[in-house]
Amino acid sequence: MKAFGGSGKDSGGESVADEADKKSSVPVGSAVAEDRAEAGGTPVSESKSAVPESSSGPSAVKASLSSRKAHLTVSRVEPWSVMKFSFVVSLVCFIILFVAVAVIYATLSMLGVFDQLTSMMNALLEGDGSEDELGLNPAAWFSPGRVLGYTGVVGALNIVLITALSTVGAMLYNLVADLVGGVDVTLSEAE
Repeated sequence: MKAFGGSGKDSGGESVADEADKKSSVPVGSAVAEDRAEAGGTPVSESKSAVPESSSGPSAVKASLSSRKAHLTVSRVEPWSVMKFSFVVSLVCFIILFVAVAVIYATLSMLGVFDQLTSMMNALLEGDGSEDELGLNPAAWFSPGRVLGYTGVVGALNIVLITALSTVGAMLYNLVADLVGGVDVTLSEAE
């Protein structure tokens, strides 16, 4: 402060450093509490803890907001909403599964893995050079239509099963919650 050529005092007799201390001692959280009160919200109580004054600088006040907590019980889960949610989640999982299988199949096909497997199986099945008694066609096992078709069937079954089991699970939860009261949940507000 003396670098400006002054004594560090303003016209009121207080030092400029004292004014800075007063401004920094106003808690930041009070503005939040005032904004909540003006908006019609519930004011949040503040807890202040003073930081000890150091010899090198002015003292500071540390403000922290206490959080509100609500203890709730999930006493009922609506089966219809569980069914809709589980259907959408299982549908998204089916799409991810189908795309992943298609990408892996295309990658392995470009690398020639299926051609090598087919030729190896044909060599094993040839045996003595006679006609194939079993009628196996290893090339058809690894065709894109068969691989992606089975993936579609498994994915569709997963959609139906996951949706049905989740809905039944919601109904069972409601029955058990009627007996024991449901699941207790504690929610807290964080700033």
